[in-house]
Amino acid sequence: PSSATGNLRPGAEQKVVFITARVHPGETPSSFVCQGIIDFLVSQHPIAKVLRDHLVFKIAPMLNPDGVYLGNYRCSLMGFDLNRHWANPSPWAHPTLHGVKQLIIEMYNNPKINLEFYIDIHAHSTMMNGFMYGNIFEDEERFQRQAVFPKLLCQNAEDFSYSSTSFNRDAVKAGTGRRFLGGLLNDTSYCYTLEVSFYSYMLGGPTSAVPYTEEAYMKLGRNVARTFLDYYRLNSLVDRPLAPTPKTR
Repeated sequence: PSSATGNLRPGAEQKVVFITARVHPGETPSSFVCQGIIDFLVSQHPIAKVLRDHLVFKIAPMLNPDGVYLGNYRCSLMGFDLNRHWANPSPWAHPTLHGVKQLIIEMYNNPKINLEFYIDIHAHSTMMNGFMYGNIFEDEERFQRQAVFPKLLCQNAEDFSYSSTSFNRDAVKAGTGRRFLGGLLNDTSYCYTLEVSFYSYMLGGPTSAVPYTEEAYMKLGRNVARTFLDYYRLNSLVDRPLAPTPKTR
């Protein structure tokens, strides 16, 4: 039975993809991208079935629920930019970060679990398209391997820009999830910030901006999920013919 395949076999090593979103309450597009990922992964789409058989997805869709409830732009109820407190989150002042970080560390310390990806979803107020931030490593081979996922995503999503994707180690970003976990996890884990524009994506020339819609954000989420199929070379396991990607809401 399918329930006993891949990562679900008793004793099998689990490959985990950890996704978080909406740490900044004003960045509403991140919630639609995350919704697209979730809706696709729980659907009956043949690709989704293969992904569920081979990977474990852990998703925290809203890291800053009190800030969202209050209508804050960037901070939590207590006035913290949570995305600068990953290094030492307080269970009292930053409870969502504390809980997620504890779970990630537990998984990291479990020999049966391989935490392969951490992706934190944001929205960007000045740039166009979807793009990623990654980390800088001294090890050239690790640096090159880190570029594989965004390159594959660029092939799958017309609105994702690899040329806007950048790898950095700015001091101002040191407390972010991507930077902190990139330093904590070992060299088989890849940590990214996925950014998507509040406005538009560019198709073709510099004058052809297409305004983002809720559906377009969700489509980017579906394309993020589908890219894991290419990354793990699972394409041959998908039942043919492929059904069209389900439209959600």
